[in-house]
Amino acid sequence: MISVIIFLISSVYSYFNTGADRSKILHTKIKKIDQYIPKVTWLKDGNQGREMNEQTLLEIENNYLDAWYVKNIAFNTNLKIGIDDYYTESARKNIYNTIAANKKQKITIERTTLRHNPNVILFSEDGQLVVLEDKNIIEYKKIFKDNKFVFETTEVATYKIILLLEDGFWRIRHLVKENVATYDDKTTTFPVDSLNIKGINYYPQATPWNMFGDNFNIKIIEKDFKLIKQANLNTIRIFISYESFGKANVNENKLNKLEQVLDSAEKNNLKVVVTLFDFYGNYDVLDWTLNHRHVDIIVSRFKNHNAILAWDVKNEPNLDFDARGKRTVISWLEHIIMLIKSIDKNHAVTIGWSDTDSANILKDKLDFISFHYYEDKRFFEKKYEELKTIIPNKLIVLGEFGVSSYRGLWRPFGSSEVEQALYYKEMQEIFTKSKVPFISWTLYDFDKIPKEVVGKLPWRRNAQEHYGFINKNGEKKKSFEYISSN
Repeated sequence: MISVIIFLISSVYSYFNTGADRSKILHTKIKKIDQYIPKVTWLKDGNQGREMNEQTLLEIENNYLDAWYVKNIAFNTNLKIGIDDYYTESARKNIYNTIAANKKQKITIERTTLRHNPNVILFSEDGQLVVLEDKNIIEYKKIFKDNKFVFETTEVATYKIILLLEDGFWRIRHLVKENVATYDDKTTTFPVDSLNIKGINYYPQATPWNMFGDNFNIKIIEKDFKLIKQANLNTIRIFISYESFGKANVNENKLNKLEQVLDSAEKNNLKVVVTLFDFYGNYDVLDWTLNHRHVDIIVSRFKNHNAILAWDVKNEPNLDFDARGKRTVISWLEHIIMLIKSIDKNHAVTIGWSDTDSANILKDKLDFISFHYYEDKRFFEKKYEELKTIIPNKLIVLGEFGVSSYRGLWRPFGSSEVEQALYYKEMQEIFTKSKVPFISWTLYDFDKIPKEVVGKLPWRRNAQEHYGFINKNGEKKKSFEYISSN
């Protein structure tokens, strides 16, 4: 948030030094960056008066959304930056009064809108005034007092809006809220109880954590998929990096690569768990519309693909609780779940929690529960049975587990390849006994692990390089015999 304000202030200073017209400053700057892109669907119920062309409609949409954005910033920071440029003089008064009252009471509001359905009710003959009705806006708000959380809400509301054309820009003259209701999440769970998941988390050996980069090679991936299928596995879990896939402006080339991977998986009778938002950790409410656009594009593109088993919202988001705030992360997750389910009715949704302690979070929103386990194998069966007691009506999947075969200078008491094989043998015996669906970590040992994954510490990096069932020379390790149960 502070960075946004600094950006706007510095933009104002730089722009003034050029001798530019103040009335155009924020319009120009905000349009240059994607900051606020809720889904907009124009309705066509009315429009009395002058006919409106597409260019005018686009200008109205841009200025209207920018007005929402600067108002969201204003209520979050209790500063007035940008309000003058998107609201007429009479409309500013109510906003300024609210800012003053909130500042006095030490109240701040984090808010965003996620969907707009505007309709042109009237466009004046002189082209200077437009009346809109924006139906069923989805609006999220989180209230703080003295920097302490008070409450959050998601509402559905209809607004009546009058915009005037001033200085070449559409400014809001009136904005009246009506027909407010609490958002009712009507999404249903997807039946997955009968799935017999035997899987593996997958990266190509040469491109770990960069599967869809410049060195993407579908022939290598197809060869690996055949090997995975021959090993009596039926599921893979893959990862989509939020940033490398283009964030809100999803890269078409990356989508094409993902499609090739899904097609190859289907050809080899493998199901795919697609994990979204890899390496993402912001969760800021002002970024929600960007996150939603990212999800909308990817899920809409592949919602009918037969290879997909499930969408995994994010890998181990509970690890961000301390840094980003537990409530903030969970609210973000909940809204992404709702979005995915509103787009894709054919596939399950889950979250890859890092441990059993977090696995019951949002259990009623998810289609199956997925957790990771890297603790002592002696306690696994007990913890799994405890989870089944806490969550009795959902499939519970072990989404990651494994042990490194690295034993060396930086880890002299680590497991050997023989001990790694024994670990998998004993875990598979538990899986067979208790009918545990599993997705192991991972097919290959890797030559190089990105520092973003485990940091620079050599004892962590070296251990992470040796979790595979196949070593760096492409040879099957002793553990490969227990990659799956028969």
